[in-house]
Amino acid sequence: MVLAHEAARAASVQVRIADAITAFAGSMGFVYAHVVVFAVWMLFIEGSPWPTLTLIVSLEAIFLSTFVMIGQNRQAAFQQAKADHDFNESELELKTNTQLTREIHALTTELHRRLVAEKTD
Repeated sequence: MVLAHEAARAASVQVRIADAITAFAGSMGFVYAHVVVFAVWMLFIEGSPWPTLTLIVSLEAIFLSTFVMIGQNRQAAFQQAKADHDFNESELELKTNTQLTREIHALTTELHRRLVAEKTD
């Protein structure tokens, strides 16, 4: 189940790209890169960086929040598929256990009947 899900994810280029971006955006490398880029840009490139900085950071936040939601949606779909699989497996196990219990009961009843019949003979 998990391997099939991973294989399906690996087959989609869009999913691989979203996973790579999300993985990088959730790392300290992402934080360090931003600190360096923004510090260099604000100190050496642009004299009044605030309007452009506000625009860039806002756009970046929009895209990053979208990638986070994509990841959450995929995780929710995976969890639902896993829960469905687990439910089906537990239902199958319950049916098997019920069947075994009934068979044990039938065998025990038959054994008891035979033992009682032997005592009366």
